[in-house]
Amino acid sequence: GYYVGAVKGVLTKICPDVKVIDITHNISKWDIREAAYVLSCCYRYFPSGTIHLVIVDPGVGTERRGIVIKTKRYFFVGPDNGVLVPAALEDGIESIYSIENKELFLEDVSPTFHGRDIFAPVAARLARGINLESIGPRIMNIIFPSFYEPKIDMKNREVICEVIFIDEFGNVATNVKIDTLKRLNIKYGTKLEIKIQDKTLEVKLLPSFGYIDEGKPLALVNSCGRLELAINRGNAAEFLGIKPSDKIIIKVI
Repeated sequence: GYYVGAVKGVLTKICPDVKVIDITHNISKWDIREAAYVLSCCYRYFPSGTIHLVIVDPGVGTERRGIVIKTKRYFFVGPDNGVLVPAALEDGIESIYSIENKELFLEDVSPTFHGRDIFAPVAARLARGINLESIGPRIMNIIFPSFYEPKIDMKNREVICEVIFIDEFGNVATNVKIDTLKRLNIKYGTKLEIKIQDKTLEVKLLPSFGYIDEGKPLALVNSCGRLELAINRGNAAEFLGIKPSDKIIIKVI
C-alpha cells in the first residue's frame, strides 16, 4: 500500500533534513501487543533525542487521543492505546501531552489515516524543535496495556503471564521480565512447570538454545530481556499450539 510512502513524504516535506529509520512494517494487523513489544526491544539502541513514531492504531478516527510522551532520552508519538507505554516506562516518563493543536496537522485530516495527517506532522515538527507545550495540554492519565505486567504469586513461586510475541522461528516471548525472575529466585538450571491450556511440560531455564539437545524444549531470557519458551532448532509455538495473547502459568518446581 501507499501508507508508508505517504507518511515519509509528510515527514520530509515538513523537516527536509530528518533521518528516517524504519524499525518494521511487519507487525500483525491491529496488534498493539506485538507493536509495543517490538518497540520496547528497539528504542534504546537509537541516539538520545530520537522521535519514535508508532502507527498501530485500530481505534483511528474514534475519540481515542493522540499523545506525545517525553522520556529521559526520547520522544514517543502515537495513539493513546498502550502501544507506547512499555518502552516509555522503561526509559522513564518525564511528561505526556495530548495532541490537540490542529495548526500542527495537515489541512485535510482523514478519519482513517491519523498517522499521515496528525502523528507524522507532529513528529516532524518535534524534529524541527517546536515547544512541547504547543502540541496540546499536559496530561497525567494514559491507557496502560493489560499485557504490561504478569501476575506474580510469591508464596507459590508462580507467575501467570501471556504470550506477547512469536518470532519467525516459533520462539514464544512472554511478558515476564528479568526482574520477575529475580524476585522468584529463578536462575539458570531452575526447573519450571509450564501450563498452557490443557498441556503441561517441564523445562529448565538455560542461557541459550545450544545448552539442550536438538528438538528439546527450554526456557531462556531472550535478547529483549523477556522470558521465552523455545525448542532447540524447532518451533515451540507449533509444538505448544500457542498464539499471542494466550495465557501461560509458570511454576518453579
